[in-house]
Amino acid sequence: MSGSSVTRPGAVTFKGNPLTLVGEAVTVGAAAPDFDVVSYGAGGMTHIRKADLAGKPAIISVVPSLDTPVCQTQTKVFNERLSALGDKVTALTVSLDLPFAMNRFCGAESITNMKVGSDYMDRSFGTSWGVLIDELKILARAVFVLDANGTVVYAEPVPEVASEPNYDAAIEALEKAVG
Repeated sequence: MSGSSVTRPGAVTFKGNPLTLVGEAVTVGAAAPDFDVVSYGAGGMTHIRKADLAGKPAIISVVPSLDTPVCQTQTKVFNERLSALGDKVTALTVSLDLPFAMNRFCGAESITNMKVGSDYMDRSFGTSWGVLIDELKILARAVFVLDANGTVVYAEPVPEVASEPNYDAAIEALEKAVG
């Protein structure tokens, strides 16, 4: 496993089955870990890093795959709810889907309020944010909110991967970070 030797057995379940997460859990009050994910768009392949989120509050929505109904719902709900905040925030969806598939999904579903980044290259986001499922080699469902300085002000690793996150709590934390 790249990056982290810390494992957390039983940290999440998927359809009731306990699974192991790789990496330390990200906690409220901590500095957001660094990351480097890949996006694909009109300009080709580009990287999105933690530094790209600096200066504004940010929400990071982590999903196992945009090819599944719950992940699609999570992305659509956050996209819709974020429209009221406009350019006051940065929003990012992260998965292990290939950047091309993520771009296609966002185009087909009119996802305009969120950037998407793929952790497919080295799973460094998954390990540094503690959301890589060791057994499945996909990311667990989670939501993180950062303040404008990159401090984690909300962290929700969703205990059951097949369940949706608490949208209201995440948006409330983001709105509070906006001020």
